[in-house]
Amino acid sequence: MTKTNGEEPRLGGRMERFQRGVRKRTLLAKRKVQSITKEDVKSYLFRNAFVLLTVTAVIVGTILGFTLRPYKMSYREVKYFSFPGELLMRMLQMLVLPLIISSLVTGMAALDSKASGKMGMRAVVYYMTTTIIAVVIGIIIVIIIHPGKGTKENMHREGKIVQVTAADAFLDLIRYAPLGILFLIAGKIVEMEDMGVIGGQLAMYTVTVIVGLLIHAVIVLPLLYFLVTRKNPWVFIGGLLQALITALGTSSSSATLPITFKCLEENNGVDKRVTRFVLPVGATINMDGTALYEALAAIFIAQVNNFELNFGQIITISITATAASIGAAGIPQAGLVTMVIVLTSVGLPTDDITLIIAVDWFLDRLRTTTNVLGDSLGAGIVEHLSRHELKNRDVEMGNSVIEENEMKKPYQLIAQESESEKPMDSETKM
Repeated sequence: MTKTNGEEPRLGGRMERFQRGVRKRTLLAKRKVQSITKEDVKSYLFRNAFVLLTVTAVIVGTILGFTLRPYKMSYREVKYFSFPGELLMRMLQMLVLPLIISSLVTGMAALDSKASGKMGMRAVVYYMTTTIIAVVIGIIIVIIIHPGKGTKENMHREGKIVQVTAADAFLDLIRYAPLGILFLIAGKIVEMEDMGVIGGQLAMYTVTVIVGLLIHAVIVLPLLYFLVTRKNPWVFIGGLLQALITALGTSSSSATLPITFKCLEENNGVDKRVTRFVLPVGATINMDGTALYEALAAIFIAQVNNFELNFGQIITISITATAASIGAAGIPQAGLVTMVIVLTSVGLPTDDITLIIAVDWFLDRLRTTTNVLGDSLGAGIVEHLSRHELKNRDVEMGNSVIEENEMKKPYQLIAQESESEKPMDSETKM
């Protein structure tokens, strides 16, 4: 009886403290909202102008693409219409190689061999862990949902050979950013021959991929970041908004690399020595979304062929999907190329890749966004785990500067002492 009476006041006290905390935060939020001025709004819009323009470009591009579909534009007309987007991609890809090389050189130069070795090992362990988790999620989701139920007879195959003319080379002179993303997305939507092909099995396949990517990007990666750093992952992800939207628009993790650097270093305050070392490697080998997609797509193709996979073949798919994702280039639709390796490993027809090309342009943007998110959270995790090495390196650099300054001081002191002693000698002589 006494124990029960003693617990009730404790529970009541906790509830009161909780209610007081909620009221206090509500009042603070209300005051903060009331204190917002026009200058604050202008400052916010100015700081986030690129993000807002990119979001607007994605929305307008999608609407424009669906609006122009009834006009049945020819293949050449579609290419002319979408050229600003293609040029944006080429411009960004032009920056990738020198950016990766210079970033790796500066990142390695700012660290000693021991610190860079530990940092590299942590990054590789993180990459392998998240990639394997992504493959497992993809396999489980596709087996549970079973989007390939039925046959492939009524499914649409799609594939084109790109022809290049002198006009394409001339149009390469023009460069755009949010405007390029607008035309990039609108052009892809207009390019689709028949929207009806997305029905049935292909629609279920699309939903299955989206569910798998959401589980990995919204649950697994943030949870892993929280477990390691004990920090709010959504605050960190909020600083990556610009990079994630750029990845969604360009469908290339390598092309998004300059924006990812900017978001991590300026918005999230990640040490440059970490970003310059981890991000270039991550953009090349850490492809969580691609690994999930390739494993899931391979099993989907097996399902539409009524091909029963045993446990050994599923393990083979998981291993080859992991290896193929590491070897995939950070460019649009690179996963379709490496998927041939996955299909060949278990004897599935490689021609059936054309069954999923119709929706690959859209899914490629989602998996690229997942790849960039995984790289960025990995940089945050590696920085947290390497904080002691970075701090020690700062101390060593600080001590070397102090020692260098102290080595210069005695010469100045001797000069001052000799000068001050001269009048003393003259006085004594007098």
